[in-house]
Amino acid sequence: NPESQQAGNVDWATLWFMLGFSVMMTLDVALG
Repeated sequence: NPESQQAGNVDWATLWFMLGFSVMMTLDVALG
């Protein structure tokens, strides 16, 4: 149905932002 298709749409901008943020935090902890 249409609802399941909409749920499958990924917000790539948000996904990359979260990924980048996680990497930055990991580096901050690793280098800090």
